[in-house]
Amino acid sequence: MKVYSLTGKSGTGKSFQAISLCSEKGIESIIDDGLFIYHDRVEAGISAKRQKTMVGAIKTALFTDDEHAESVKRRIRKLKPDTLLIIGTSDRMTDKISARLELPPVSERIYIEDITTEEERNLADKQRHGQGKHVIPVPTLQLKRDFAGYFLDPMRIFKERSVTGKSGAGEKTVVRPTFSYMGEFFISDTVLTDIAVCVGEETKGVTDVINVYENTAPDNLMLKVSISIDRMCRIWDVAEEFQRKLTEVIETMTAFNVVRLDVEIKAVV
Repeated sequence: MKVYSLTGKSGTGKSFQAISLCSEKGIESIIDDGLFIYHDRVEAGISAKRQKTMVGAIKTALFTDDEHAESVKRRIRKLKPDTLLIIGTSDRMTDKISARLELPPVSERIYIEDITTEEERNLADKQRHGQGKHVIPVPTLQLKRDFAGYFLDPMRIFKERSVTGKSGAGEKTVVRPTFSYMGEFFISDTVLTDIAVCVGEETKGVTDVINVYENTAPDNLMLKVSISIDRMCRIWDVAEEFQRKLTEVIETMTAFNVVRLDVEIKAVV
């Protein structure tokens, strides 16, 4: 296995640039902030961005927890990538990660200053320290379950056409970590009811949303919604359509991960 490293100060855009760099050099996998990413999929690890403190985030990024490190080592051994990129704030950090995960020594070191302009690094710094945004180099869908309840913003970056004439695209996700100094957010108890009522009004055949029973744990949201339906409609089809629409709207508007949404037909009118 050939191991690369990408280093630079915090907030200089390393994770943002990682997918383009991997595409250019044919690198199959990434170690970034406690995660093992292989072919745009999170295969193992715990994201440092989920930790509640900066110290906890640093420990996670360095794989100081034995169980965390072992789970990543097992997955790497199983997938056997030919190439791997370690992202860190210094050569010392990437070397520590390499040793902790029992990887070969870094054979090629890349620095963020070599692949970005000063303007790009300043913009990345503004997004990190001014807006509390962090980038994870995988598609949003891959992170939805792990980061339920967090603000996720998919960023699709289209590269210029290559020499072969084919265009490539790599999706990155912006997340605001728990330890961000931007503060916390909460969602009012009435929000889900209001959303359900609005979706009901826009779903043909639903005449009323009667009750919404909810468990608002962000990573395990379960809902039971009672509705009434027009008797002239196909009852089952209307209920399924309402269920699908409501799930999509809740996940889009609140960042909750809906694991179950039951629809009870309380009345046919």
